[in-house]
Amino acid sequence: MTTVRISRTALTRGTLAALSGLLAGFASLAFAELVSAAVRPEASPVTAVGGAAIDRTPAGVKDWAIRTFGEDDKLVLQLGIVATLALLALAVGLLALRHRRTGAAAVLLFGVVGTAAAVSRPDSTGLVDGLPSLLGAVVGAVLLYVLIGRLTVPHRTAGRDEQREQDNGQNNEQGNEQGNEQASEAGWDRRGFLVAATAAAAASTAAGAIGRTLNGRSSRDAVASRASVKLPAPASPAKPTPAGARLRIPGISPFTTPNDTFYRVDTALVVPKVDANSWRLRIHGKGVRQDLELTYQDLLNRPLIEREITLTCVSNEVGGPYVGHARWIGVRLADLLKEAGVKPPSRGGPADQIVARSVDGMTLGTPVEDVMDGRDAMLAVGMNGEPLPFVHGFPVRMLVPGLYGYVSACKWIEDIELTTFDAYDPYWVKREWARKAPIKTQSRIDTPKPFGRPEAGTVMVAGVAWAQHRGIEKVEIRVDEGPWRPALLAEQDTVDTWRQWSYPWQATPGGHTLTVRATDRTGEVQTERRTKTVPDGASGWHSVVVTVD
Repeated sequence: MTTVRISRTALTRGTLAALSGLLAGFASLAFAELVSAAVRPEASPVTAVGGAAIDRTPAGVKDWAIRTFGEDDKLVLQLGIVATLALLALAVGLLALRHRRTGAAAVLLFGVVGTAAAVSRPDSTGLVDGLPSLLGAVVGAVLLYVLIGRLTVPHRTAGRDEQREQDNGQNNEQGNEQGNEQASEAGWDRRGFLVAATAAAAASTAAGAIGRTLNGRSSRDAVASRASVKLPAPASPAKPTPAGARLRIPGISPFTTPNDTFYRVDTALVVPKVDANSWRLRIHGKGVRQDLELTYQDLLNRPLIEREITLTCVSNEVGGPYVGHARWIGVRLADLLKEAGVKPPSRGGPADQIVARSVDGMTLGTPVEDVMDGRDAMLAVGMNGEPLPFVHGFPVRMLVPGLYGYVSACKWIEDIELTTFDAYDPYWVKREWARKAPIKTQSRIDTPKPFGRPEAGTVMVAGVAWAQHRGIEKVEIRVDEGPWRPALLAEQDTVDTWRQWSYPWQATPGGHTLTVRATDRTGEVQTERRTKTVPDGASGWHSVVVTVD
């Protein structure tokens, strides 16, 4: 019977080899971060690979991620990338223990993958974006080769110890086996490995910290530029919100959504922080008589409008949270287009699509006709009385009431091109979403919550309904399979805002299903037919199940 024994030395070398792979991976990322400070922060490997992964993820999977993780979807992706890289690094370290050059080559291969991801991003500035990943991988490959060398090259001290054991006369069978094992496994430089590993960890930590500090400089400039903004008084202020538009019912969504709780859905792994002093917007393309280039101050110097507008994300499921309302300040987009000589298709203009481009490479396509039909489409600079927050598009974002955000609400906008739907498919259209996406008539029960346990008696059922640019005419409630009953409507602010509603329900003990539906001002009743969010927004009635005590 053959007995297989794994010595403590072998286990130690295996553990240190895996640690070598982890250190090599850490060094690669740290030095890549440092190099990205000389290129641009978006070129760092984790950001580039994460962005490329988002670009290549099918629409259905993205929708699932938003439903499952909400606004934490990007954090989950980043943690997943780091965890995957850590596991691969451990495996590469073990591989390098047996095949030193192959392990180092594997690190270089990861660098090639990161380079390809960086240069393939929509906002890529070219091959230079691949430098952080490539140079970081070179550092990691060299470090792994050096560390594994300390684990495999015989060390003279170990050789003398081995000879001393043989001179002591260990001639029995077990002694010979141990001697042979030590001869093959003990001859490596422990001290040299520890010195090299410690130095590498310290240098990598320093490089990563310096890189983050340097990358943070542009962010500090952007933060300072936002802090210095004083929004002018709008030339066309919003009408005062009617007192009856705001219901005081516990559990109902507030009429105005605070900036810090306003939903965020986008593909940016790192929120762009743009210095308003260096920001520029270009308007050009088909049917443009004269290209326009505008600075942030140019926009502030123009007559500003202030409007109440409710936004909705196309990824919002029936009853979902991705809808919010704010008071926006900005410049009429139609005025800028007219100044550039643009005409809508209905008046003979050659362009029927506006392609808006963000600083992170995102592209959104909006019908020219919708922007120029008299609605309050704008380039927004303010939100609820303050400059746009960074997560919501500072310094400038686009808004078109009545259209889902993916075809109208470009954040961090820097370019507007006039073209046609036949000539160009923007980001989301390439990923199976519809070209045109007017917001569907929807309603939501905010209170009571699903699976709530209200007490018998009068229970106030309340929520919101929206049909931007058409307005809400009626909301109805149904208890179980009973008749539809009209809800009490809060006063309508404008047709571009959501509308709160309530219904005093005389609740009886037992389980009940509450269902809501809305009718917009065109007479269209919210459809019962359930559809997914892809390709042009979810539909169906929202229901909650409660148990009355």
